[in-house]
Amino acid sequence: MSLKSFSPIVLSGLFCLLVSLPARSDSQVRIVRLSYLEGQVTIDRGTGQYEKAMINLPITEGARLRTADGRAEVEFEDGSTIRLAPRSAVQFPRLALRDSGQKISAVEVAEGTAYVSFAGSKNAELTIQIGDQNIVLARSAHLRVRINNPRAEVAVFKGDVEINGPSGALEVKKNQTANLDLSDEARSAIAKNIEPLDFDSWDKEQDQYHSRYSSSPYGNYSPYRYGGSDLAYYGNFFSVPGYGMMWQPYFTGIGWDPFMDGAWLFHPGWGYGWVSAYPWGWLPYHYGNWVFMSGYGWAWQPGGVWMPWYRQPQLVNAPSGFVVPRAPAAGTNTLVVNRGPAAMTGQKTGSLVIRNNSAGLGVPRGQSNNLAGLSQKVEKRGVATERINGGTAGPGPSSRGENRHPSFSGEPMRSAPPSAPPAHTSSSSQPHR
Repeated sequence: MSLKSFSPIVLSGLFCLLVSLPARSDSQVRIVRLSYLEGQVTIDRGTGQYEKAMINLPITEGARLRTADGRAEVEFEDGSTIRLAPRSAVQFPRLALRDSGQKISAVEVAEGTAYVSFAGSKNAELTIQIGDQNIVLARSAHLRVRINNPRAEVAVFKGDVEINGPSGALEVKKNQTANLDLSDEARSAIAKNIEPLDFDSWDKEQDQYHSRYSSSPYGNYSPYRYGGSDLAYYGNFFSVPGYGMMWQPYFTGIGWDPFMDGAWLFHPGWGYGWVSAYPWGWLPYHYGNWVFMSGYGWAWQPGGVWMPWYRQPQLVNAPSGFVVPRAPAAGTNTLVVNRGPAAMTGQKTGSLVIRNNSAGLGVPRGQSNNLAGLSQKVEKRGVATERINGGTAGPGPSSRGENRHPSFSGEPMRSAPPSAPPAHTSSSSQPHR
């Protein structure tokens, strides 16, 4: 049967179907997250210009990240991480998804010190590039890469790795260090020890944080692990009849809403997306729904086992008087949103000024002394400590009645705005694989 046999309407419909099918190639875009930062950290998001970075920024293929006096961590879907010590720089030449579902990532360490913690998950591969040499990781490993051109070193804390260069392969085992000469491979050598560095303890502390809190119940609802540790540390899951398992951050007053602190950030190629300034603000703003429930306030509903990635959060049952967050209609400026105490709203181009207003919602993670101190403050206000998975996950409410989560000021964080949206509201979104 020839194409002439089909009517123009059928041909038009067939064409639309074909062009709407997703591209099946190794270049399918993936998005990972900037999961931690402190101090001065800047990012080039593919624009050719560096700007001030903020936590929970999406990291896409081609991005470049560098630290001055700061530190940063990038977390991948399976919980693998790349951490940067001060005065370091990396770029992400490849973040791809193969037809088979395998995630292929490549990170080039350009200068300074980077710590790599690779989970070794099935269908994941991570390549660390050091000049014209590379390390392909397919099994669990933990290593430190330090570059001081023309010298570099690779210290292996866990696992065995192979460094491949133009002249061949160099095997490095656990507790060994490869001392590389980037200008002459023949002068590279293996040392059977690891010299400690100042930031090794910070890297270990962050690793322990992820290990301790990675058993978040969120893992039961999604194949993605990134951000799950933050949910276990900063809040808890609970069951609500008619809604199922829900999550809520600790210390939220009845007047709190999830959009008090963050920014509308323009991404070349796909427009504006919401970036939460809360340290736990990755998963709840890109998967599932934020639901307002009478007697509970705002809580996050994870959704099913497979969920699309949303660049703008999904809202359900917004209460009367709630102003639904809307992305700018046009332009490329970053719109900073701050609706909590000492509110600050304005447009910024390049650098961002973001503050966490709520002490209980923005405690630096991974530091046990902070958690203990915070717990004491809460207990003085008559709020018990909850336990999740048999261990203390953080301070939380003892009951789920009205106003059960007091803010530190003892008052709601803001009153309801005057305008009233529909009862069910969903921000415009674009699913992403």
